[in-house]
Amino acid sequence: MRKIETRVNEVILPYNGIVEAVLDQIGENTADPRGTPDFSASPHKARLTVSFIPSEDRGDVSSREVMEKIREGLEGYAGVQIVVDRNQAGPPTGKPINIELRGEDINTLALLAQEVMDYINERNIQGIEELKKDVSIGKPELIVNIDREAARRYGISTYLIADAIRTAVFGKEVSKFKQNDDEFPIQIRVDKESRYNIDDILNQSITFRSPSNGRISQVPISSVANISYSSTFTSINRKDQERMITISSNVLDGYVPNEVVAEVKSTLANFNFPNNYTYEFTGEQKDQADNMAFLKTAFTVAIFAIFLIIVAQFNSVISPFIIMLQVLFSTIGVFLGYVVNGMDILIVMTGVGIISLAGVAVNNGIVLIDYTNLLIRRKMEKLGVDSQFKLPLDEVKDAVMQGGGTRLRPVLLTAITTVLGLIPLAIGFNFNFFTFITDLDPNMYVGGDSAAFWGTLAWTVIYGLMFATFLTLVIVPVMYWLAFLMQRWVIGFFKKEEEPIPATQV
Repeated sequence: MRKIETRVNEVILPYNGIVEAVLDQIGENTADPRGTPDFSASPHKARLTVSFIPSEDRGDVSSREVMEKIREGLEGYAGVQIVVDRNQAGPPTGKPINIELRGEDINTLALLAQEVMDYINERNIQGIEELKKDVSIGKPELIVNIDREAARRYGISTYLIADAIRTAVFGKEVSKFKQNDDEFPIQIRVDKESRYNIDDILNQSITFRSPSNGRISQVPISSVANISYSSTFTSINRKDQERMITISSNVLDGYVPNEVVAEVKSTLANFNFPNNYTYEFTGEQKDQADNMAFLKTAFTVAIFAIFLIIVAQFNSVISPFIIMLQVLFSTIGVFLGYVVNGMDILIVMTGVGIISLAGVAVNNGIVLIDYTNLLIRRKMEKLGVDSQFKLPLDEVKDAVMQGGGTRLRPVLLTAITTVLGLIPLAIGFNFNFFTFITDLDPNMYVGGDSAAFWGTLAWTVIYGLMFATFLTLVIVPVMYWLAFLMQRWVIGFFKKEEEPIPATQV
């Protein structure tokens, strides 16, 4: 670990301006930062944490760039598995590549996991950092075999033998030491020299009261037990009562996890799995799929609820249908903005932004169509007709054009004010009003951690609203005019069919 720490310090030397501290941990709290938290003792693991200053003070230097340099600098350590990754933000979601293998026999499952790893590595799929499995074969094990006949002869139970060994190695809390308001546990166990000496552990005497004669007796552990050496698994994991081994890996920067996982899936489709042994892709990809399913349901419910409300207000189906098409088309602007600016799509925040966009984009369409309907009603009153379809086409076209021209300014003002209001959130503009009032120092800066989280939502609404504004001013009047012509033609067609045939004059 000292060698790795020295190497890391050499790598981050050019970036010392943004590095706050470097911390080593050995034996405890050394779990993978992107995996499941593990606070148990792990003397065979270590963790080195590089802490950076706040993102607003880093300038143009990205912590991802430093992480890639560290990953490149830690290559070539034989016999050591090294994972370089950032801490998990929020609840654990698993690795981008996370394959769960399930089966009954743990030995077969362990060999199958190694075969799967070798099979994927042979395909040389780009973007995979390093495949690892969470269960390894060959963990050394020392087995204490109890001679039950000898133990029964001496009148000693297996519990006393196990308890004596456990107390000697791991210790036992026998009391507490209280000082003022603090309590400290008192642990007893053998000293460090004897603790790691197997002969000393087995030669210690077990003191107990004999159940046969009631006398205090002492029996060495070696008289009732012997040892043997073996190997076992590091752990046995289960899911839904099935034994499971997980193969996982990070995805290197510059590669899209969804594309890498799709390539791994197509590769495993050709792998011959034994009967009753299955695999499933979980982790980050499964969480994304669950989030997508939830957001699709939420978006569908929101669209349906908005449609019902507009139908009740307009007492029509065509006008709400045009408005809802505008909402659906506005998502084109969202994805177009992401493509043009090369931004990454975050499933949750992008989905929430699209749902928010639906409520904002509907307003402009309602304003335009409602005013157009008002102009048509005024023309009906002026010409004394009882249906809009009896109006001359020139009058209807004039109402559509006049409605678009009159509502141009309100639509543009609504869009511009909303976009400008979201810009500070999108770029992460920070302004401290408290320090501005007390010290006349607003501590203004652009960026920060909030921009990484809320920026995606803000940019989603901005891109979609800009495109929706174009739809409102151009596409919506066109769709309104085409829908009017279609309705006029349908009504005229059915009325023509219903006209009675005049009688033939004789």
